[in-house]
Amino acid sequence: MKFLWDSALGLLIVTGGLLGMTLPFGKLATTAGVPAMVWAFVISFGAGGVLLIALLLLGQRIRLTAQKLRYFFVTAAVSYAFPNLLMFSAIPHLGAGYTGIMFTLSPVITLVFSILLGVRSPNLLGVIGIAVGFIGAVMVALTRGEAGQPADYFWVAIGLLIPVSLAAGNIYRTVDWPEGTGPIELAVGSHLASATLLLLGILTLFGWQAFAPLGGVPLVAAGQVASASAMFAFFFRLQAVGGPVYLSQIGYVAAAVGLFAGTILLGEHYQLLTWLGAAIITAGVFVTTKAQNQTSARAQAQPA
Repeated sequence: MKFLWDSALGLLIVTGGLLGMTLPFGKLATTAGVPAMVWAFVISFGAGGVLLIALLLLGQRIRLTAQKLRYFFVTAAVSYAFPNLLMFSAIPHLGAGYTGIMFTLSPVITLVFSILLGVRSPNLLGVIGIAVGFIGAVMVALTRGEAGQPADYFWVAIGLLIPVSLAAGNIYRTVDWPEGTGPIELAVGSHLASATLLLLGILTLFGWQAFAPLGGVPLVAAGQVASASAMFAFFFRLQAVGGPVYLSQIGYVAAAVGLFAGTILLGEHYQLLTWLGAAIITAGVFVTTKAQNQTSARAQAQPA
């Protein structure tokens, strides 16, 4: 377990895989009539609650400061509430697998933001890896969803907003990371803040009756909470170990998981070009991983 906690590649695979499972869970829930905002609340409240219990059992406490409160609510809005609302709104129209492909655009946008803001830029090999992944993402995007069911351009546009929001969150969390604060504490605070924002939105727009459809999918909700809780414990650790650009690669893994889960578990069908693009995306992950290892090796070799 300690090896996984310190391994950027291991954290990438686990976090991306768990993120990918959010897509089929989300499709099952929204198909059953659960509003997108309610399902986003389930994830944030469930993950935040489970991780809070784990934090308390470890004898730790959340010590609130003005910086932490700002971090919690900005992260909540940009990284969780808004992109999850977009994702679960788009899934019924685009399919779980296709919506997952939108995650693959996050590394490119994160790289652009990172360069513009001077946060952290990958080496040449890292740029090549991201470019390879982007080519695969474009190939998949051109298929416009499931075979024989081209998506409406409005929902494609909504889907494209997902990686923009995720990229902004990737950069913000690195720039404003509260000094001396552990990853689980940040996950707890950010998700409970997200749950608060979403609950206010649900009650304002729909009222308590919006939660009624959850009674029809108790096992799906339990599975979603369990996977989300585990994912976000690893998510913030990956942010610390790999940095914002490397963290954004979880979108490649999540997209692959979403494609396979959508096809095998949900009966979705995709064109050959979609699968070829997914294979190219996978190649991009391996190249960026190699670049990350090179960067880490150089950093360790430099004298203190």
